[in-house]
Amino acid sequence: MGITAESVKRLREMSGAPMMECKKALEEAHGDIDQAFTVLRKRGQATAAKKAGRHAADGAVGAYVHAGGKIGVLVEVNCETDFVARNEEFQKLVHDLAMQICATDPRFIRKEDVTEEILAREREILDAEAASSGKPATVVSRIVEGRLSKFYEETCLYEQHFIKDTTGNLTVGDLIASKIAKFGENISVRRFARFKVGEGLGERPQAEPSTETAAA
Repeated sequence: MGITAESVKRLREMSGAPMMECKKALEEAHGDIDQAFTVLRKRGQATAAKKAGRHAADGAVGAYVHAGGKIGVLVEVNCETDFVARNEEFQKLVHDLAMQICATDPRFIRKEDVTEEILAREREILDAEAASSGKPATVVSRIVEGRLSKFYEETCLYEQHFIKDTTGNLTVGDLIASKIAKFGENISVRRFARFKVGEGLGERPQAEPSTETAAA
């Protein structure tokens, strides 16, 4: 399979990676776009893992208000330097993450942020639902694990499919990893708050965002 400008462009749209990195990945994958995307994901994740422990004390707070003014989001995204924080592409990332949160309403930032109590309750519900199907225990176990993965995808920001990606292959975690690889700095979502008009009326206001939506 040949490497064309169109295939490089398509891979860039899928991954958010720089053009040259897309070209190199396609060469490594002998022109196979899906395989090249996997190559880029692994590179981005490896780079992100190496930089995860580095202190990210700079960054930006982004805001997004949905049309009609009924839903609004504030999100803090950290990086290591003011140089990256002021970069147009970083600012776009912050804005896109605010839009993502507005559209998908995640409860957590990462799946590691899901509390043991919530996870145990979710497993109990899924176990009961799967067991009622009457299928063998080994099958029930696979069903529960599959549904638990779906739970993470729906409730954890980093596990969600990025809403601007039309291929359905790019997660928010992949997107952030690609930016870490590009900028050479640790980048992470620190906290967010999502407001919806009328939501929680009658409840006592909270002075701070809940730990579910403000995990460090």
